[in-house]
Amino acid sequence: MPAFQYKARGHRGDAIEGVIEASSTDVAASRLIESGLTPVDIRVAEDNTGLSTDLKDLFPPKIEQVDLIQFSRQMYNLMKAGVPILSALHGLSVNARNRSLGKTLQGVIENLESGRDLSASLAQFPDVFSVFYVSLVRIGETSGRLDDVFKQLASYLDREYKTRKKVKSALRYPSFVITAIIVAITIINIFVIPAFAEVFSSLGGQLPLPTRILVTMSDATVNHWELLIFGGALMIAGTRFYINSESGRYRWHKLQLRLPLVGKVMYKATLARFSRLFALVLNAGVPIVTALSVVGRALNNEYIEERVLGMRDGIERGESISHTASGAGIFDHLVLQMLEVGEESGTTDELLKDISDYYDDEVDYAIEKLSASIEPTLTIALACLVALLAAGVFLPMWDLYKVAL
Repeated sequence: MPAFQYKARGHRGDAIEGVIEASSTDVAASRLIESGLTPVDIRVAEDNTGLSTDLKDLFPPKIEQVDLIQFSRQMYNLMKAGVPILSALHGLSVNARNRSLGKTLQGVIENLESGRDLSASLAQFPDVFSVFYVSLVRIGETSGRLDDVFKQLASYLDREYKTRKKVKSALRYPSFVITAIIVAITIINIFVIPAFAEVFSSLGGQLPLPTRILVTMSDATVNHWELLIFGGALMIAGTRFYINSESGRYRWHKLQLRLPLVGKVMYKATLARFSRLFALVLNAGVPIVTALSVVGRALNNEYIEERVLGMRDGIERGESISHTASGAGIFDHLVLQMLEVGEESGTTDELLKDISDYYDDEVDYAIEKLSASIEPTLTIALACLVALLAAGVFLPMWDLYKVAL
């Protein structure tokens, strides 16, 4: 689609310049007007960038979660102000800071102009808008509360974004230490141990066990590095292939909740996410059966999804939420008790919000505890490594000293 350079006036008369993609100048002018701008000059954009434009097309910027948060907030504000959907999307696509998001919104606009509704238009871009995002937008369209849905989506995505940042921050130091250990081992195997190997071999006799381990590791690294790289790549590819398979993905998602140190954090984060999403969907007026279907697919964990969909089947048979949740085997006593109270009082969505707030605090505490728990483990691992290296290097030297005496 051709690009047009434009000059326009904003609401306050300020000069605005930019580039917009459209099939013709008339379409470009219409989109600018719909976005609240007054066109002054529109002309075909000159291609002076040459190779740089091609490179930008080859490597478009990734749409991050913060971009979706900003988009959801802007849609809420625009729709609350009474701006039509097409006009709102036109304005956001023109002024989008992320070029990829702008192009995505242009595609959404084209789908809307072809007769699709907003949820179906967003569903055409599954890499950007998740199934849960599209489902909530569809619910907002059906219930006439689309502005509230965008507000809730912005709040939910913002909370998820902050939680991920905290987890990454907690794992940054351990990742740095582990990387430093791997680099140190590689350097020692390639440069240090071979220098001592000739001295050790001249001693004759049986070398100590730590020294034999170090020499064997060094020989394997220096003489068979191609096989090590190939074997490592093959192992990584095989693991990824297994995890991406249906059975492997299910077992991996189940294992994630039982991993040492991080498993408890992931479990509590999943409970918080379930409670928050379930409350959000129920508050939008969605029936419980449909709500469980939407929430189950949005948890990004097939093991939990299977259990949540099992709850849905139980409710379809006439069982209560608390009873089916108890049979699912994934919720602790607090969630089960709150669900039972919510059913009796008719305030399930409100109590679920309280549960999500509680588990959000638990996740924050668990993340802080995670960092404190990993540091002693890394210290012990590093001490064992240093002890092995010291024993492997100094024991033969001590033997050499005794021989010299």
